[in-house]
Amino acid sequence: MTERLGQVVTLAIGEDLFAVPVTRVMEILDQRRIARLPQAPRHLLGVIDVRGDGVAVVDLRALLGCEVIDDIDSSRILVLWVQTPERRAVIGLRADRVIEVTMLDDGVIAPLAEAKMLNWDERLVAGIGRRNGDFVTVLDLDRMFDGATLAQADGMGRAAGLPQKSVA
Repeated sequence: MTERLGQVVTLAIGEDLFAVPVTRVMEILDQRRIARLPQAPRHLLGVIDVRGDGVAVVDLRALLGCEVIDDIDSSRILVLWVQTPERRAVIGLRADRVIEVTMLDDGVIAPLAEAKMLNWDERLVAGIGRRNGDFVTVLDLDRMFDGATLAQADGMGRAAGLPQKSVA
């Protein structure tokens, strides 16, 4: 089943394109110092100050099971809101780069029909769309930040032997 989607913010991890609904994005920040937290899971980079409030910053690379890298010149933090069962939360999401605010081709996203057959846990994905003919994965922010998904992301990093972020 296809779904119509309004404007999105497109972002990238390496060469892979992702999108989030523009209605969820509060602001986009340049790189800045992130205060590290002791014993934080691999995906939690730390906290930043956003207009006097502490906002947790999550590494999109770690959530997606990709190699974690340090900031690059194009790294950005999307400050966005997610809905948890308890409340609306504000989270920072670090990506390699933010590309643009746009509409997907035809404004449509669709699930990957073969996901279950291929034993793929698609809970991070709201659907697949296209922008200028290229595939764009639209992230499901609410499911991305549920406890089970975050625990799985941390477990993937530990199982792969990837180093945990340390407090410097």
